[in-house]
Amino acid sequence: MPLATRPLPNAPRQLFLNTPTERAATARRQFFEEGVRPSGLVSEAVIQSWMRCHRMRLDTHRLVAFDPVTPSRLHATQERSRGLLHAAQRELGALEQALASASVRVLLTDGDGVALYLSPVPPSAPPLLSRHLAQAGSNIGEQASGTTAPGIVAATGQACTVSGAEHYFDDLHILQCAAAPIRDVAGQLVGVLNLTALARPFDFDAGGMVAVHATTIENALLQAQSHEHLVLCFQTSPELLHTPLQGLAGIAADGTVAWLNDAGARLVGRRPLADGPRDVQTLFGHDLGTLLHLSRHAAPQCLPLANGLRAWVQARLRAPDGLGPRSAASHHAAPRAPAAPTGLAIATPHAAPAPPTAPTAPTPLTTASAPTAPTAEPPPSNATAPDPASPQPGAPLAVADAAPAPGVTTLREHNRKLIEDTLAAHGGNVSKAARALNISRGTLYRRMRDWNLLADGAAPPA
Repeated sequence: MPLATRPLPNAPRQLFLNTPTERAATARRQFFEEGVRPSGLVSEAVIQSWMRCHRMRLDTHRLVAFDPVTPSRLHATQERSRGLLHAAQRELGALEQALASASVRVLLTDGDGVALYLSPVPPSAPPLLSRHLAQAGSNIGEQASGTTAPGIVAATGQACTVSGAEHYFDDLHILQCAAAPIRDVAGQLVGVLNLTALARPFDFDAGGMVAVHATTIENALLQAQSHEHLVLCFQTSPELLHTPLQGLAGIAADGTVAWLNDAGARLVGRRPLADGPRDVQTLFGHDLGTLLHLSRHAAPQCLPLANGLRAWVQARLRAPDGLGPRSAASHHAAPRAPAAPTGLAIATPHAAPAPPTAPTAPTPLTTASAPTAPTAEPPPSNATAPDPASPQPGAPLAVADAAPAPGVTTLREHNRKLIEDTLAAHGGNVSKAARALNISRGTLYRRMRDWNLLADGAAPPA
């Protein structure tokens, strides 16, 4: 009969801790009681946050509470982040739908950790959690909340998760949180997306989930901020375009790469906004004219990059007045988007763009001079015959096909040439040219008026 084993009086203590709870408890004892750095027990991001909070002389036993937020303060906070809220509205709605049956709360903050949006506390959550989770306009940064996932991301710009006793304040040990950063075209941290589990561990990969949705919000924000940029969407497989895995780049009018998202930076082999050459020829292996010509193709084209990769690329021009490419599916009924998240009440002139469900047609950045100013127009026809000279999308782009018009080197010159060619092809008929360019007649007339190109007596439609 086997005998029960008993620990010897002088036996060494257990060297390995089996659970995250045990490791976090040991780390807290070493750091807060013994003054020892608990390397290997919790993440380096948590240790660094503990050190920052300790230098601020925050008491770990303090109860965490947030000051009431006045309507004026909330309005000012949301107004400063209007662009981020526009870009995030669709994803916040999708997240709330996905987490509707889970005890998880969604939080969006600005780059300083000020809450912009929080989903409602689930009815099944303990009542005391309402005190912990603040409200829109509250500061969720380290100075107010100690070590939390959104606080760490706001301080470092790096995604992280914080579980249970890893939170600095004892009052927050019932929470689990995972957060990821959101950056703008300048590479600045402008937002943090966070998921908080209420009084129970996550039952899914919260870090991976929040990273995917934060990337989607960031991609929408980058494109919305790209006024007068040529936006490239590229990946090694066309099926990955318009997904969180797509590479994005914004090309300025002088031929420099203004911004890259993380996926795009990995594809071209450099970090976003890193030091070094930023001209499009060096990073992509093609000059601005070649990439501008891609905007005339609706479907992605296969191009070799400078590093030897072959990527499927779509190019879209962004108009300074906010006009972007219209999807071919926009002439039909669009699928219903996820409902806007509850409590996100902010006046928005334009909704955040949804990922296209069909190839997009090119839209000029600005309209420019036509070869001959139109004086009168015949009644518009019901259908416009396709231009036989138009390039057919879908096939790999040949070198001859990619060659731009001589002398076209900037986005404005490209749009001027595009408008001139389209008007000439339709005999100066503004209605037909506008339909071919997929813009309104009013937009075309307005640009022609700005350029003093309307003939005497000609006027835009009322």
